[in-house]
Amino acid sequence: MDSWEWNKIAGAVLGTLLFILVVRQVAQSIFDTPLPQKPGYAVEVPEESQTQTAAAQPAAEPLPDFAAVLPTADVAHGKELAGRCQQCHDESKGGPNKIGPNLWGVVDRARATHPGFSYSSAMSANHDPWTYDKLFAFIKAPQVVVPGTKMSFAGLRSSQDRIDLLAYLRTLNDTPAPLPEKK
Repeated sequence: MDSWEWNKIAGAVLGTLLFILVVRQVAQSIFDTPLPQKPGYAVEVPEESQTQTAAAQPAAEPLPDFAAVLPTADVAHGKELAGRCQQCHDESKGGPNKIGPNLWGVVDRARATHPGFSYSSAMSANHDPWTYDKLFAFIKAPQVVVPGTKMSFAGLRSSQDRIDLLAYLRTLNDTPAPLPEKK
């Protein structure tokens, strides 16, 4: 092929690209689509960043008097809330571990000690029991209370929801954990 043939090929390619750009500009000016007045859906973003460390955590939320609030908590609502947990946790006695450990008897159980479950190193670093106050804080923001935990749940912001869930978790035991003494 001589240079004349190569020039015709290059001209055809450039002409095609120029034609496409012109057609695109004309189409955009004819079919201008305005942005919507209101978004079609809202994406909820947690108030706290999941990467926020405990040191950067805002002022601690006052703990409720569990001896007073747990007996009056809505266990049925807590069971409904626990439905969210069932994707990763089993609640039945002797049930299997899933992505997370079985929750039967979790209240007052030593942290990271359920047999047959491989805990993250962050969770295994402490074996203090899951008391009502520790569970209350953990359910609000798992990544803040135990930075590095494998639990990806964003948490429950409502303190009443957490109280109801704790009341339900307390029932997941042959002998429910005793209520703390009244303040």
